[in-house]
Amino acid sequence: MGIFGRKNTDETTAAAAAVNPDLAALTGDYSIDPAHSTIGFVARHAMVTNVKGKFNDFTGTLHLDGTDPSKSTASIDVKMDSIDTGSADRDGHLKSSDFFKTDEFPTMTFRSTSAEALGGDDYRITGELSILGVTKPLTIDLEFNGSAKDPFGNERVGFEGKAEILRSEWGLTWNAALETGGVLVSDKIKLNFDISAIKNA
Repeated sequence: MGIFGRKNTDETTAAAAAVNPDLAALTGDYSIDPAHSTIGFVARHAMVTNVKGKFNDFTGTLHLDGTDPSKSTASIDVKMDSIDTGSADRDGHLKSSDFFKTDEFPTMTFRSTSAEALGGDDYRITGELSILGVTKPLTIDLEFNGSAKDPFGNERVGFEGKAEILRSEWGLTWNAALETGGVLVSDKIKLNFDISAIKNA
């Protein structure tokens, strides 16, 4: 099943009619459930291992339009002070002027601008990511995990997403050289999203 669009082929249309409920039933406004969602990242450290982190405080909304997917939108606001890598010292460094300058730039935002179907449950959403007052385009590859009504009567939709950025493009340039060559922190950062959103009443 797709939310943001579908390739316009007879084969895809026939398959959708055979196995998928009416997409129009999913049309509506949704709020991301932070208790069942994750916004995370992975950075290469010292050229030899990966450090994983996440943000614990964020809000977001989706507008899904099953009959006209081009009208679907997504918006996310992340509190940068909520960064969590499992190390208080490292988190403090990331909040400092070397990295996110959270006192001056407390929020990271994403606003979608377009989306496309890649086939099956795979989609690509493009938008604008703002960090440190710098706004650059970001493309996220998404997999739609389906929809369900939970035991509390909430109608939910789920997505998994991934993207890669070069942090230097947002002004995140701090680094340290290693004696053996290379640098302490990779420029390339992998982003991952696991989103559960509840349909608004």
